Amino acid sequence: MFRRTALAALAAAAALTLAGCGNDSPAASSSGSSTTALSGTVNVFAAASLTGSFTQLGKDFEKAHPGVKVNFNFAGSSALAQQINQGAPADVFASAAPKNMDQVADKNTPTTFVKNTLEIAVPTGNPGKITGLKDFADKNKKIALCAVQVPCGAAADKVFKAVGITPQPDSLEQDVKAALTKVSLGEVDAALVYKTDVLSAKGKVEGIEFPEASTAVNEYPIATLTKAPNADGAKAFVDYVLSDQGKAVLTASGFDSP
Repeated sequence: MFRRTALAALAAAAALTLAGCGNDSPAASSSGSSTTALSGTVNVFAAASLTGSFTQLGKDFEKAHPGVKVNFNFAGSSALAQQINQGAPADVFASAAPKNMDQVADKNTPTTFVKNTLEIAVPTGNPGKITGLKDFADKNKKIALCAVQVPCGAAADKVFKAVGITPQPDSLEQDVKAALTKVSLGEVDAALVYKTDVLSAKGKVEGIEFPEASTAVNEYPIATLTKAPNADGAKAFVDYVLSDQGKAVLTASGFDSP
């Protein structure tokens, strides 16, 4: 009787020891993968209006994942979509409009992560005496707009049609940062850009809000690419953008929640 009891106790103790080892191993492995699995470079193709916020997010992401490098390609969303479709080695695409995201065939399911609204940008002091959208139809004013193929241009076109104004632009730019640069250099009296761009150029330009902007609010989708060279890094970066830390950076840059 005593021998059987002792043997049973030893068997139970052995089982508990094996169970404990089994529980510890996956946890250690999981913990290790979250800190050491990511490596290499993450190539992020992002709309020009995301330059400031994503540059900061890239630095923060690299600090959180030592050994990972984030490379950015900032440009108009239409140009980025074309580059991706032509085989550019992108891991992540963040577009300023769903239309340009839809143009990319080899993508995973996009997630809308922020919204942005147009605002009139004028040089500091407003030397052109711009007061509202009607000034964009004045041939005596120097005006810059985004080309209609890019999201900021498509949004501007929608606004002008909604209010019945035919703009008279002196230049059509391929991304919103180019339009903003013309304002900051005093080359034009005004441009239609995003409110986030006005905020990022504080001290160089001034912003004029207009109520009609609500008719063309841009939604920004982000997605990993199905042929991403660094799939794990791509997913981790998108997750970081969607995290509370990412949202805080985007909100501070002037973006609205979707």
